[in-house]
Amino acid sequence: QVQLVESGGGLVQAGGSLRLSCVASGRTFSSYVMGWFRQAPGKAREFVAAIRWSSGNTYYADSMKNRLTISRDNAKNTVYLQMNSLKSEDTAVYYCAAGLTIVVAVPTTYSYWGQGTQVTVSS
Repeated sequence: QVQLVESGGGLVQAGGSLRLSCVASGRTFSSYVMGWFRQAPGKAREFVAAIRWSSGNTYYADSMKNRLTISRDNAKNTVYLQMNSLKSEDTAVYYCAAGLTIVVAVPTTYSYWGQGTQVTVSS
């Protein structure tokens, strides 16, 4: 059974940083793209970043790319999202996703999703 489990969310002041983690289990993800999305109340799910597990190639939302670093640890089957200089508009539930044949920024092309972790940025 495939599981993606996110952690690392929480309450942080504007200007602060958080590192989110996504532990993947249940299958081999070496051929997958791992993505991070976020969804704020009343808004559509939004692409944040993605990484191709095999090559390490990374992809970022243009609006956030200067503040983000996505990485993976093969030994731990874990993908990380480092977020810096957080703003109140970054407040959302952040989801980890995995897919094989995907368009990185399109959530419907991902096959597996985690339950999400809440990030709240206070101004």
